[in-house]
Amino acid sequence: MVEAHLVDSKSTFSVFSHLLDARILRSLADMGFARPTLVQAKALPIALEGRDILARARTGSGKTAAYCIPIVQKILSAKSSLSASDEGYQVTRAIILVPTRELSEQVTTCLHSLLTYCEKEIIVVNSATGSSTHLQRALLADKPDIVISTPSRALGLLQSKTLNLSSLESFVIDEADLILSYGHDEDVRQIFTGGYLPKVYQSFLMSATMTDDVETLKGLALRSPAILKLEEDEDEASLLSQYSIQCSEVDKFLLTYVILKLRLIKGKCILFVNDVDRCYRLKLFLEQFSIKSCVLNSELPLNSRYHTVQEFNKGVYDYIIATDESGAHAEADYNDEPEEEELQDGAGDELTSTQRAQTNPDEDIQLEPPSKKRKRPQKSPQPGPSKSKKQRHRTKSDKEYGVTRGVDFIDVACVLNFDLPTSSRSYTHRVGRTARAGRAGMSLSYVIPKDQWGKNKVVGCLESTKNDETVFAKIEKEQAARGSKMQEYKFDMKQVEAFRYRMDDALRSVTRSAIKEARIKELKTEIINSEKLKAHFEDNPLDLEYLRHDKPLHPTRIQAHMKHIPKYLLPRLTAAPALEVEEPKVGFAPFKKNSARGRGRGRGGRGGGSGSRGGKKKSDPLKKFR
Repeated sequence: MVEAHLVDSKSTFSVFSHLLDARILRSLADMGFARPTLVQAKALPIALEGRDILARARTGSGKTAAYCIPIVQKILSAKSSLSASDEGYQVTRAIILVPTRELSEQVTTCLHSLLTYCEKEIIVVNSATGSSTHLQRALLADKPDIVISTPSRALGLLQSKTLNLSSLESFVIDEADLILSYGHDEDVRQIFTGGYLPKVYQSFLMSATMTDDVETLKGLALRSPAILKLEEDEDEASLLSQYSIQCSEVDKFLLTYVILKLRLIKGKCILFVNDVDRCYRLKLFLEQFSIKSCVLNSELPLNSRYHTVQEFNKGVYDYIIATDESGAHAEADYNDEPEEEELQDGAGDELTSTQRAQTNPDEDIQLEPPSKKRKRPQKSPQPGPSKSKKQRHRTKSDKEYGVTRGVDFIDVACVLNFDLPTSSRSYTHRVGRTARAGRAGMSLSYVIPKDQWGKNKVVGCLESTKNDETVFAKIEKEQAARGSKMQEYKFDMKQVEAFRYRMDDALRSVTRSAIKEARIKELKTEIINSEKLKAHFEDNPLDLEYLRHDKPLHPTRIQAHMKHIPKYLLPRLTAAPALEVEEPKVGFAPFKKNSARGRGRGRGGRGGGSGSRGGKKKSDPLKKFR
């Protein structure tokens, strides 16, 4: 969803009618895009001139359409001058690289919307989906016009010669600041240096921030680029309220229970954890109190993850528990590993000695000037590849999954960092899910003091939270530099303590066996609902029966009374107004109840018409007393 203040109010898409095909303009009107955003208004004319573009604009500014529109227009123009029988008519003219599979689905959806009136002319294939290799080969054999992929998947297709980019015209890297940090660095370098690309093509680099990773990609991919910068308003930081709580590992569960059950946070909330086990532990814990939530982690197939995000956006669930494994392992702050950064930059310099230098950051749009000045001291890159290969093998599942950026969560009121990330950079990406589209939002982070870590062996001892205090100090410093202040979340711990016995009871029910069963149940559901296995279950119906018949060996014990909060547990501020209103009305309950029934009959209720029956029931009980 595009933010209102980022739309160019002085311009409309009709201004580009001499540059864009009528079918594209019609599709934009159907999509509700009456006016271009600022980044679109700047990028479209420059992109259609054929120049390379480096666009820096925040999430929600319309960057996806800013590169999709010119790509579609260029392909339509190229095909209009060729006959359908020509060899160059159906070739792959554009490739879009994204860091995660979730983002690849969103880009595909945007392109399909743009191609509503010209879908027969342009074929789009998303190779980042979990479809089989044979199906992908069949789709890519038709030489689709646009291919969307993650770097690792694209490299595999290029190496197997399933994908041919010899006729490439447009090369896009979306979320450029995340591509390298998600472990795609070696894949991207091999794509650029492996001889898979033609000598001349147009490149787009779209990013929310200008990092060293973006500078590395800029040297690899761009030639004399136009730099587009969309500055944020000064008030943007004030829309996000950031809070933190220093607490023990067990108190995380207590505070989460109290905050969610008492509805201290109104609206939808994303709860970030650093581990898949924690994801299910927290879900089962909240289920003890009948708090509905859904989970999002790398174990789930892509279609299920995409469906879960849509359900959350539609309001089916108010709480989504997302596993941010990249925040726990893959990403690090820039200052933490300077040697690795220099190593990467040195390798990039060695390969791209003809590229241009950095532009002046103060200008909005400018041509990249040539420069002989280059570069950082080079270091031997020999040990790099072996290390990165091991790392790539270890974090293979993480590379294709990501929720902190790119995924379009709508109307998120709060981001709750149940587990603090290991870097300030990852923290920025997480809290960027809220306070969007001109709306206010809040973030709440739990910080474990060093002396409290590891005290609870069951729910604690998570390695990624061992250095919470050090990481939080960096987060505070970085947010202060941006004009944001981290505040302490204040509450009365004495009133919260009253809920502890219920929390302990619920936490005892969430055993390791219960977590294991929950994960198995989730995977079993995926197997039963799998489209790929439908034919197998038709041929082997007993397999399906066994799956449906199997029951959990250690089902989680749900206690009905935990759903409600007794009045005596409610905080005084919440309970006091209710008692003041109710006290005068309580009176003597039995007599009030009887008199109400009598009045009801008198007004024509049951037996109101028969005086004799009514008289017997209203007779004085003292006369019958012996």
